[in-house]
This record gives sequence, C-alpha cells and structure tokens, in this order.
Amino acid sequence: MKALKLTIIAILLFFSNALMAQVTITIGSPPPWGPVGFAEVQYYYLPDVEAYYDVHSSMFIYYGTGGWVHRAQLPSRYRHYDLYSGYKVVMTGYRGHTPYDHFSEHKREFKKGNYHGEKQKTNGEHSGNSKDKGGNRKGKKNH
Repeated sequence: MKALKLTIIAILLFFSNALMAQVTITIGSPPPWGPVGFAEVQYYYLPDVEAYYDVHSSMFIYYGTGGWVHRAQLPSRYRHYDLYSGYKVVMTGYRGHTPYDHFSEHKREFKKGNYHGEKQKTNGEHSGNSKDKGGNRKGKKNH
C-alpha cells in the first residue's frame, strides 16, 4: 500500500512538472494603438513626439530633464496627441535596450510632423472618449 501511494505521488509530480514546463510567459503585449502584425517587436519610434515606446515594459522613452527617461505616459505637452492616428515606425531590426542611441538618425529620417508612411491599422479600435495607453485624451522600417 505504501509503495502504491509513493508511485501515485511520483506520477502526479511528474505530470505537474510537465504541465508547468508548458506555461509561456508573455512580457508585455502590443498596445491597442500599436500597428497590427508586429507582436514580436520591442520598440516603436513615434516621430510626431520624438519618443520611443517599449512594448515589453509598456513605457514611453523620451528625452526629459537631464536625459532619456522611461515613463508610463508621454509628457503633458502631448496630452492631446492621438496615438491611434499618429505614425509608428516599427523598429524590426533593432536589438538592444537603448533605441535612442540612433535618435539623430531617426529624427533626420522620420521628420517630426512631416513623416507619413503607409496607413497603419491598429491592434484595437479607437474609442474617442477613453484615455489610451499613453494617458492621452482622444481617444516598416528596419533600424
């Protein structure tokens, strides 16, 4: 009887370990205002606000007082910026943790207010009355 209990416990432990090994952890998911089709990308560059968005941490990266800062929202001067309609440069070829190292190139190539690539379909629908992920009201390029 004791051997049977030990065998059952061993089988249960084996299956519980096998089930736990199948659990997948997703670090950050694309925001509803993010462009469709780029679930594996870590960064977008937002030319209109000269900022980056880190999908994995759900943080905006922009130049603030004294250097580059990571914040959950864009600075207050962009509180009316519409993330759904603003263009997002998808950084498909970038690997690393400091996309702003290439800021001067991005700023030159994707001019603020003047860069309009192909129309982008977003992951979610724009709801005019809610705040988007950036806390703002109103709602493919390799580098």
